Amino acid sequence: QVQLVESGGGSVQAGGSLRLSCVASGYTSSSNWMGWFRQAPGKEREGVAAIHTRYGGTLYADSVKGRFTVSQDKAKNTVYLQMDNLKPEDTAMYFCAAEIRSGGRWISGSDYKYWGQGTQVTVSS
Repeated sequence: QVQLVESGGGSVQAGGSLRLSCVASGYTSSSNWMGWFRQAPGKEREGVAAIHTRYGGTLYADSVKGRFTVSQDKAKNTVYLQMDNLKPEDTAMYFCAAEIRSGGRWISGSDYKYWGQGTQVTVSS
C-alpha cells in the first residue's frame, strides 16, 4: 500500500522560508514523477513543482520559479520542497503526489495516482 506523508508546514512571515518533506512508503516505481500541489480555500488545486525520481529533472509553475526548489533523497524515499521568499499568496494546503499516469502531465493533479494528506502553509504579511 502506497503512503505519502507530508510534513514541514507552518506559519511564517512574508519573506521567510519553509521546507516541506514528503516521505513515500510502499512505493515501488523508481522512474516517474513526484509532484507538489497546493490548494487555497475557495481556489482550485494548483501544480507547484515536480521532480523525476530517476533523472532528477525538475519543473516549476511560473508563480514559484526562482523561489521554490524541489529535490529528493532517494535513500530516504523523500521529496522536499524548499520554499524561500514566501508571500501571503503562497498560503495554502500543500500536497505531494506520486506517479503520473501514462500520457499525463506533471501539472495536472488528476493525472497522479497517489496523494498525501497535506500540510498547511500560512504566510502572513
